[in-house]
Amino acid sequence: MTEVYTRRIMGVETEYGITATSANGTHTLGAADVARYLFAPVVEEHGSSNIFSDNGSRVYLDMGAHPEIATAECDSITQLLNYERAGDRILDALARRAELVLEREGVGKHIYLFKNNLDSHGNSYGCHENYLISRSMVLRAIGRALEPLLVTRQLVCGAGLIERETDDHPARFVLSQRADQVWEGVSSATTRARPMINSRDEAHADSQQYRRLHVIGGDTNLSEPTFAVKVGSALLVLEMIEAERELPDFELEDPIGQIREISRDLSGKTQLRLKSGGTVTALEVQKSLCEHAARWLEVRDNYRANELHSGSSTSEMHRVVDLWRRTLLAIETQDFSQVNQEIDWVIKKELFENYRDRLDAEWSHPKLAQIDLAMHDIRPGRGIFPVLEAKGRVKRWTTDEAIAAAMSTPPATTRAHQRGQFLVRARQTNTQFAVDWSRIKITEPKQLEYTFGDPFATESPELDELLALMDRGTNDTE
Repeated sequence: MTEVYTRRIMGVETEYGITATSANGTHTLGAADVARYLFAPVVEEHGSSNIFSDNGSRVYLDMGAHPEIATAECDSITQLLNYERAGDRILDALARRAELVLEREGVGKHIYLFKNNLDSHGNSYGCHENYLISRSMVLRAIGRALEPLLVTRQLVCGAGLIERETDDHPARFVLSQRADQVWEGVSSATTRARPMINSRDEAHADSQQYRRLHVIGGDTNLSEPTFAVKVGSALLVLEMIEAERELPDFELEDPIGQIREISRDLSGKTQLRLKSGGTVTALEVQKSLCEHAARWLEVRDNYRANELHSGSSTSEMHRVVDLWRRTLLAIETQDFSQVNQEIDWVIKKELFENYRDRLDAEWSHPKLAQIDLAMHDIRPGRGIFPVLEAKGRVKRWTTDEAIAAAMSTPPATTRAHQRGQFLVRARQTNTQFAVDWSRIKITEPKQLEYTFGDPFATESPELDELLALMDRGTNDTE
């Protein structure tokens, strides 16, 4: 039987926008200064603004003064969601500490953390998905097979955006914040010519066995169910490719040109030209892939062997397909009442429409632009989406308790468990160390290094030896 990674290592990298204001709402500091205050406790404790936290995730300041969280390695959708949301809370805790300092120094009062993809100047920052795949799989072939999904999935998991008025069109609501920022299908570039899939070969694992599929063209999601269907649909298509399931030939003639057209057509009726000839609508592509995924779930457990104890269960995947189907039906019928508490762009558009009715305004009204930004402020009690969530106005996929646990505890089912154990012990014993995704190292006073190439391994004799050595004291040479 074909080898299929129904248990797959995954991770998400989320970049955040930041700003600060005084008590009267005026901007007081530039992004770089806000970032400096935000990361001051991290630098003070760890001597760097680029660290791995005790939960196994990477917390760092990216270029452009963007705070970024790269989740620990996860092996199920819900687990990944918990660690992605834990990143929000870790940054919120840093922001609360920084606000106290800003107010004490009289240079500001409020810090805002925006989980979106565009700032007011049109600069883009991303949400990158990472999926473990076999080294035997050809990346460009995977890219061609995944491309129809990635180009059209904004119908289901776009974050929504009010596009500004230009000489060519009035202000309007569009599906995706990232569609206009993507310029290639598969490329090693990341910023100069941003692709949907970054082909730079950084496995962060045993490169003889694995490689990393690095998807950088998707929107950041606020809704937990939308995040789940975004990741889950990609997982299902990857599984079908690996299982050599027959999929429809939707190779597109102009995927990058038409990704923008899809974003501006909320009906899903955009006609896509196929390389094989003829056309298909964006909605038809999604419906076909969704139905193939549903049929795959009927036999999926036959491929899971001894993996049933871990990874995304078939029952969890059924939840994904159910929401996927309901969203596509809503688009087809234009009746969104069944998904208006689950799908990001639908939640957002419905909120905006209510405000437009109150204001009797066009999409260009400045109040709507303010609401658009406030929607993505993740600070509890202040950002619009966290308020909707707290009031039960949007549906959940996970729980606050699971997210809280993920803030300090690494995933128990992946390599991150080893990294987390090492970090806690190294910090407890004041051991000098270095760590990255697949390597841990004691640097002083005695140098020892171990490489962990298996991202599925939760324990190892090498780690046990290292932990014991730190407990005895690194001067011990026994």
